[in-house]
Amino acid sequence: MQIKKGSAVTDGYWGSTIFALLCLCFTSMTSAQQTQSLPESIKQIKPSIVGIAIFTPLESNAPQILGTGFVVGNGKYIVTNYHVVSKELDPTIVQNFVALSGTGQNPAIHKMDIIAIDPVHDIAILSIDTALPALKLANDDLIDQGTSVFFTGFPIGAVLGLYPATHQGIIAAITPDVNPASNANQLTLQMLDRLKTPFLVYQLDATAYPGNSGSPVFASNSNDVIAIINKVFVSQGKEAALTNPSGISYAIPIRDLRKLAKGNDIAL
Repeated sequence: MQIKKGSAVTDGYWGSTIFALLCLCFTSMTSAQQTQSLPESIKQIKPSIVGIAIFTPLESNAPQILGTGFVVGNGKYIVTNYHVVSKELDPTIVQNFVALSGTGQNPAIHKMDIIAIDPVHDIAILSIDTALPALKLANDDLIDQGTSVFFTGFPIGAVLGLYPATHQGIIAAITPDVNPASNANQLTLQMLDRLKTPFLVYQLDATAYPGNSGSPVFASNSNDVIAIINKVFVSQGKEAALTNPSGISYAIPIRDLRKLAKGNDIAL
């Protein structure tokens, strides 16, 4: 059968072809818009990454950086590790936990109040008075092993100052967390119970340093927070974390942050 140009058959064929090409182009454009380059992602998330510090004006004009945190919710909530802000403040002098926003030698200082803690999962939520750009949280589903990730924070911030650094790696494993304390003196009843029913954490093939505690972890194809850095594997003493890092880091899934927030009526 000879098919003439302009017939219903050819019109249908070309119409279907053009529609398919348009769908393909639209899908490619959408995919490109969803996947940003790492430099673009870093530019977007940096304003939401803060240094966590303790500020004692009578002793020093400069806050002492303890770790990293990030802004969530309405811009007035800061998330970090519980162990970063677990130190008891001195009630006899003016001393506060503060968030440091910006970079360099003259960051903005935001006084913080602790509003929710979860020592077992090593998470703390604090509040500030002035809103900062907030990060979006991923959903509660665990991310697949092998997924490329990156995290931004202030490694060795107590020495280097407020200069954020980004590190990349992959999710090497999803594994039970069975190391509740660095020594027996730090064990609590909650943490002992954690040994009986360990929860799942991400094991990262990525190098984190002291100061990265509390850093948000992102999947490389998104700017949504999937986890919170909380510790590194150290086999040769604390000094080895700097001189001979293992390259093995651990992160708390974001679902545990969401549980803490929900239990304290905090909208994230």
